[in-house]
Amino acid sequence: MKVSYADYIKKSDVAVLVAEAIFSKLAKKYPKLKVEECAKTMSGGTPLRNNNDYFGGSIPWIKSGELRDGYISRAEEYITERGLSNSSAKLHPTGTLLIAMYGATAGRTAITNIEAATNQAVCAVFPNKIVERDYLFWFFRSHRFRFIEISKGGAQPNISQNVIQQTELPVPPIKIQKEIIGILNNINNKKNYDASSIPSEFLDIVRTVLSSKNNVEAIDTELTHQLDLVKKLRQSFLQEAMQGKLTQQNKEDGNARDLLDRIKVEKAKSAKKEKPLPPIKEEEIPFEIPQNWVWCRLGEICQRIHYGFNASAKPEKRDVRLLRITDIQNNKVDWDSVPGCDYSDSNLENYLLKTNDIVIARTGGTIGKTFLVKEIPVKSLFASYLIRAIPNNNMCGEFLKYFMESPPYWKQLYDAAWGAGQPNVNGTSLSNLFVPFPPLSEQTRIVKKLDELMHLCDEMQSSIKNSQAQNEMLLQQVLREALAG
Repeated sequence: MKVSYADYIKKSDVAVLVAEAIFSKLAKKYPKLKVEECAKTMSGGTPLRNNNDYFGGSIPWIKSGELRDGYISRAEEYITERGLSNSSAKLHPTGTLLIAMYGATAGRTAITNIEAATNQAVCAVFPNKIVERDYLFWFFRSHRFRFIEISKGGAQPNISQNVIQQTELPVPPIKIQKEIIGILNNINNKKNYDASSIPSEFLDIVRTVLSSKNNVEAIDTELTHQLDLVKKLRQSFLQEAMQGKLTQQNKEDGNARDLLDRIKVEKAKSAKKEKPLPPIKEEEIPFEIPQNWVWCRLGEICQRIHYGFNASAKPEKRDVRLLRITDIQNNKVDWDSVPGCDYSDSNLENYLLKTNDIVIARTGGTIGKTFLVKEIPVKSLFASYLIRAIPNNNMCGEFLKYFMESPPYWKQLYDAAWGAGQPNVNGTSLSNLFVPFPPLSEQTRIVKKLDELMHLCDEMQSSIKNSQAQNEMLLQQVLREALAG
């Protein structure tokens, strides 16, 4: 995933940012050499995994994920002498500088406190007499974002050994290198910097970089706060809607009790018999609602609540799709990417999605999240980790969807799902949820009003995110200009 320079600044240690500022200043004063001109580089290797004689020995074998910009005193895995001699892995001496070339830690560094070998995703660097090892260590740490920029394009960053070798760095006299190392080590140990410890020639640019970091963090904190306020505003609107406080009451709407009775009569005519739901006791009612509303259970106003189809996804089959939890992102489905599945006629009868259906994630990180089916461009079943709630035809499906985004829904869901063991919701717990149920015309007015308010919230959220992007771009430009001189 691409990381912006502003994100990099926010996440970087103070010492790394000071190093970046100092190296940019040094580059204007001292000759620049390629890494290959002042150090030798060497990548490692991996013994054959299927040979048990190669692993479980006494030789530390370091992988790229173990490099975390510090010292390494032990490895996660060890190889044998046979594994070392029968692979391209090489045993490096204590004090070897390493840099990760692939994966999530690409560009990260480490120095070994032990003799160790590495895999092929790690480059060992052996400086010659004109450059100090720790000077290179700090240069690589400050250069990580540039390495990642060079490697962008793939799913994971990939820095080749050639890229490392061709990278240019300023090479001042050894005495100055040692001074720089001391300054940066001191800041790194204290996790802060003292302006009096920075030589005057570097002080202005260091202050510019650190000030920019502070600005990035301050803006990010404020905009994150604003986004949180918009989120709370949405929930406030939904809460008021469920309490009947968002729209004007109308006596001509009738009483929701009559609507609920009609729904019950219609459900009774269906062939499927359901276990009666327990009545709602007065002491269980969480808040007051208008007099012509009624409290009911979700199972009373849904034709059916049931689990999805247990089948394997078959991307090569396209005539009937299988909607999964992962296919639902931000209340939308990209139907072109939904895979197909094997099915029978009875499967179509039981699990075929229709407009106005609501599917609910019953487990995992998206537990409780819902999706209202408004249109289906292709025939689709729904997978077993989803539960379908089919609203009765005498009510408004959009109103029920808004209820399933509101605080009363989430409070009940959390109480049910996190009661014990692994969090999950089931058909029974969903059927028993309390729903504040208005007359049909009131449902329609609530949906219309919430559509308007949610649209305003969407616009505010989009505006905040645009401001965030613009501010980060501006700060990025300021930093780049300062570091470029």
